[in-house]
Amino acid sequence: MLAFFVIRHQPRVEHEIRIIGPFAYPLAVAIFAVVASAPFSVTDALAIMNGAIFGPIVGTIVDTVGLVLAALLGYWINLHASKLFNLQESLHRLPGWVKRFPVGSPAFLLAVRVIPGFGGTVATATAATFRVPIWVHVWTMCAIAVPICALLTVFGDRVTVAVHGYEWRARRYAHHYCLTHQCPHFHFRRRATASPSP
Repeated sequence: MLAFFVIRHQPRVEHEIRIIGPFAYPLAVAIFAVVASAPFSVTDALAIMNGAIFGPIVGTIVDTVGLVLAALLGYWINLHASKLFNLQESLHRLPGWVKRFPVGSPAFLLAVRVIPGFGGTVATATAATFRVPIWVHVWTMCAIAVPICALLTVFGDRVTVAVHGYEWRARRYAHHYCLTHQCPHFHFRRRATASPSP
């Protein structure tokens, strides 16, 4: 429910992170961890948001820490709520090339996570159900998710830089245009600030 709320109100969440000051880092990590640990969640928007807020390097670090915490939280949730997800049905839906790997093996977990949509949820549920060592679950999750999130974070940073650059050029052009074409609002502003005549 919380993950759905964060994704639905992502612009508001981004605004709150930007204005919260030094607590922005732990808040962004916590939000990323909660969303990434939820079943069938999509963290693409959050990775892009972290790039826009923190830049490519710090944003990727926030993503990585959030993913590690999400792996731990997701594993714990699936250990205690395994009946909420029909794992056997999902395993039957997997493509044939994934089924060639032993269920619960690192190769299986890596292959399943490549599948978009429900792959990450199946991998986490499988790791918890088959009691895969938690460190194996964490590294297989991060091996797939961290590079993807890093690319999205860099993309978010580049888009933000491009938008700010466009806005700066647009303001500069508008100012130059008003100086050369004698815009009425420019003259009004000059009159308003001019000293009164004697």
